Amino acid sequence: MEQVEFTIADDRLVGHLHVPSGNSPHPAVVVAGPMTSVKEQVTGVYAAALAERGIAALAFDHRGYGQSGGAPRQYEHAGRKIEDLGTALEFLASRSDLDSGRLGLAGVCLGAGYAAHASLLNPRVRALGLVVGYYRDPPRMREADPDGFDAKVAQGRDARLTYEQTGEVITIPAVSLTGDAAMQTPYLFDYYATPRAGVPNYVNAFAVMSREHFLPFDVQVAAPKIQLPVCMVHSRSALSPDAAETFYANLSGPKSLTWLEGENQVAFYDAPDLVSRAADILAEHLHRAL
Repeated sequence: MEQVEFTIADDRLVGHLHVPSGNSPHPAVVVAGPMTSVKEQVTGVYAAALAERGIAALAFDHRGYGQSGGAPRQYEHAGRKIEDLGTALEFLASRSDLDSGRLGLAGVCLGAGYAAHASLLNPRVRALGLVVGYYRDPPRMREADPDGFDAKVAQGRDARLTYEQTGEVITIPAVSLTGDAAMQTPYLFDYYATPRAGVPNYVNAFAVMSREHFLPFDVQVAAPKIQLPVCMVHSRSALSPDAAETFYANLSGPKSLTWLEGENQVAFYDAPDLVSRAADILAEHLHRAL
């Protein structure tokens, strides 16, 4: 594993590049991860697992997170994160030990949505691998609670205006079981708020202005436009299996969907057996498609 740096809009991005042993140039992917996450968590776990299986993989801190530069901090902005993924792909393409003609994207949880949209904007991407994706469907989510949905979007807009006028970033916990927080599910708390993911590089905070962009972020609309080979791994105990089925059904290119059994969403973040099985499936797909 090599610590690497590259830039976007004068901001320094810091990553961990995991390179396989053996002769180069290697096929390579950028790994996108869950909201508020950093490279020492799930993206690093999958990057290391893919490198062990012959695929070079980059886990990095997005702008505003971890060791990377950029402001505001802890800002979950889909557009910025998708741009970061494109810059990370260009970085991989610049490496002589990697094959610029064999690049792809992998995504876990919300990172699956970021990777899906980034693939539409980057002709370098030849394949996608998605694990327990959070396949957001905002119209359906808003239909279930229109007043609550719109109120949180408005809260995010107001927080952005406060930042633009004063420089103050209003934050709430990224994960908590009490009060307002971005994530309030017990198993997410058990992951992010414990030593499982409580690495020094991680900050348990979520910029409230993220809600202006995060809530309307639609992953489902990307599916019909994707013609690249896509490999999906999901679980009935993971987030929104019905949404995963909808996304899969709407993909227009070569595709596969493998169902694995796991305790919950975050079991696929760090449980060795599940990571190994998911990485085996992704690596087989990527070696074939890249």
